[in-house]
Amino acid sequence: MKIKRLGRTGLKVSEVCLGTMTFGNQADEAASFAIMDTADAAGVNFFDAADVYPLGGDRETNGRTEEIVGRWMKERGARERVVLATKCRGRMGSGPNDEGLSRKHILRACDDSLRRLQTDYIDLYQTHSPDLETPIEETLRALADLVRSGKVRYIGCSNYPAWQLADALWTSDKHGLARFDSAQPRYNILFRMIEDEILPLCQAHGVGVIVYNPLAGGMLTGRYKEVRQDDTPPPDTRFALKNSGELYRRRYWKEAMMEAVTNLGGFFEEREKSLTHVALAWTLAQPGITCAILGASRAEQLTDSLQGVNLSLDDEERAACDAVWFDLPRERDPQIARR
Repeated sequence: MKIKRLGRTGLKVSEVCLGTMTFGNQADEAASFAIMDTADAAGVNFFDAADVYPLGGDRETNGRTEEIVGRWMKERGARERVVLATKCRGRMGSGPNDEGLSRKHILRACDDSLRRLQTDYIDLYQTHSPDLETPIEETLRALADLVRSGKVRYIGCSNYPAWQLADALWTSDKHGLARFDSAQPRYNILFRMIEDEILPLCQAHGVGVIVYNPLAGGMLTGRYKEVRQDDTPPPDTRFALKNSGELYRRRYWKEAMMEAVTNLGGFFEEREKSLTHVALAWTLAQPGITCAILGASRAEQLTDSLQGVNLSLDDEERAACDAVWFDLPRERDPQIARR
């Protein structure tokens, strides 16, 4: 497992980050512990959570993922060997200030996450998506205060378009505030829009890039090569989850993507390479990528996916992967935080 610097900081993270959004819904506590044990044994030192997780949950389950991660770290004595990341922004209650990136909500959300995670500091605290109702200076001043207080070590953002990330970096520089040292966008063989603006911006300003969905919600595992767009997604998959399945279907449950994945899978099957491993290896090899977030609902899934870390692709194989994106129809991608 390679270790990389997060952007221009001195923080060292594994090139694979464990995504925990299945914990407490698709994966019960025992399965979640097994997944974290597997990641820990494989040298994955970077865990990513959010206060609104698990994916596919509701107001009643918000925070459950952080609680499971917190119990695992305490039982395993793992806090100091884990670089712990979590996020705030989503709705955590029924009140008007129970969501967003206001000073009031951020400070409350951080304290609540610390309690659930059973720790006194968060290594990387991220805004889950932009909040257009709150001035970016207010958000950054609240986050800077958390850094000064010792509750947070570094700050980052997720799902920000390039112009909002640039605005945030400029605001931090102008006012001498803590700045976003990482960005967390969606990126995979089927979706490469960040290459136009976000990646160049991050490379120019030393911002680490932590990408999610490297396997396209499971589409790039080859699991769905026998299904078509009009078919009903299997009930035990991300595409069928309550409250979030529709989002994933809009992203990937499309005839053009299914056909592209089937063709790509056939190409690599002839070369005796797993499409899952190829998808991860391709993502990690792209310029400007710090690490990729891998999630799982079973420990065996993670064990298999991690084999992509040591896979190398030749020029012909990389060209086959590139052709997928260039041949897919283009569409506008709305930035949606809940994932």
